Amino acid sequence: MNKDPILTAQELTKTFKSGDHSLTVLHDVSFSIQKGISCAIVGPSGSGKTTLLGLCAALDKPTSGSVILNGQTISGFSEDRLTKIRNEQIGFVFQSFQLISTLTALENVMVPIELRGIPYKKVENRALEILESVGLKDRTHHYPNQLSGGEQQRVGIARAFIHKPEILFADEPTGNLDGETGAQIERLIFDLNREQGTTLVIVTHDRELAKKCDRVIELKNGSIFADSAEAEQLTEEIQMNLA
Repeated sequence: MNKDPILTAQELTKTFKSGDHSLTVLHDVSFSIQKGISCAIVGPSGSGKTTLLGLCAALDKPTSGSVILNGQTISGFSEDRLTKIRNEQIGFVFQSFQLISTLTALENVMVPIELRGIPYKKVENRALEILESVGLKDRTHHYPNQLSGGEQQRVGIARAFIHKPEILFADEPTGNLDGETGAQIERLIFDLNREQGTTLVIVTHDRELAKKCDRVIELKNGSIFADSAEAEQLTEEIQMNLA
């Protein structure tokens, strides 16, 4: 496993203000995630999971602290630079799919890279290839309202992986799906994670899904309550001391 961190959060704090009131949903959260692994972020509703994901994925900026992605402190970047990073290095899979209703499955998948100046045919071929890999070869020209929930999520996964992102963020990727369909989506995400070497960060309420990840970070009241990586390190240190 590559020991170099692709993502580091340093003392992240996020406070939302409304009039005279303020609510701090994250308190000095710090961790690093190594390249190529899968990591689940779990915790009860209101623990700050989605807020943390948004900060790490450059969708929002922290009140204090910093996010380092591939050695760059992105939390201080302009929106133009963040847009470029999201387009080139980051993939997203959302619970609500977030497909563009007026575009076909093929066109939705092409969106992340069609503005890069790459020849249209090359983009189209890549989109067709990845749609086939997620089992949608025969649904390429269907619109979102012609697809089942599971099929829409497959399109979302294909769109997330088309530009071969270095890190993929998934927010409750199986939350709107039935058990059998959700299990199929889980397998797809982990298969593509292994095939492309993409680092995977999943926010989930599903403890069984979390157990399939290499690492689990648990949040409680906006702070890290438990981290399986720290537990493993402690076990290794104890074993070394006993050897």
